[in-house]
Amino acid sequence: MNRRLFPIVLSLVAVLACFVSQAEPSKEKPEPKKLRGLHLTGGCCHDYETQKEILTSGLGERLAIDWTILHEPDKKRSFAHQYELLKKENWGEGYDFVLYNICFAKEEDEDYIDGITKVHHEGLPAVALHCTMHSHHWKTKKKEWAKFLGARSRKHGPKKAFKVTPITEHPILEGFPESWQTPAGELYNIQEIYEGATVLAEGDNGLKKQPVMWVNEYGKARVFCSTIGHHNETMAEPLYLDVLAKGVRWVTRQK
Repeated sequence: MNRRLFPIVLSLVAVLACFVSQAEPSKEKPEPKKLRGLHLTGGCCHDYETQKEILTSGLGERLAIDWTILHEPDKKRSFAHQYELLKKENWGEGYDFVLYNICFAKEEDEDYIDGITKVHHEGLPAVALHCTMHSHHWKTKKKEWAKFLGARSRKHGPKKAFKVTPITEHPILEGFPESWQTPAGELYNIQEIYEGATVLAEGDNGLKKQPVMWVNEYGKARVFCSTIGHHNETMAEPLYLDVLAKGVRWVTRQK
């Protein structure tokens, strides 16, 4: 090759390589969507002050979430008396999902409960934990809250660790071991599983077996429920938080 042409050829090769690299699609994975989560917590019988930090920080380490937290510190009242937000017709606007960790068994305002469940029925996803399954239906006739959850529960067994065993395959259980012993526990008795709900795992405290995780299709919304979680040390378990993160992904249709 003529030595005078050599630098020109090199320049042309460099320019061509630049065009080729720009034309190739990026192989980098897109950043996951940052979710907007509403965490509702409070009520009787649990350390919600600590648990709201365990849950929001633990899930925040696994998913990109902007949290809004509403905590009712009065153990004898429910959100119906404190937060006007939940009485608005479009109270769920702006959120991708709701995380419930509440204990308001004696709430009997059915209009208030209907207002909450209506927003979920129209499509707002939810993750519901532990005493949420005892909330909002003990003193009501319609049982719409239980229908929203996909199950009805009124009682629990003794405070005793229990073994959790998956009974079906599901994205939420991806990577879950064949069995897992909770650090501590309080196995809930499930009186009814509603049509449309699918049980994912059972708990066994040596006295009886009960469903402890399930998913529900409620109107246009996906709902994931787990009765596991009375004690802080259980909620802080990495496996527990991993499952909840997968639950959030599933209800928000990211998986």
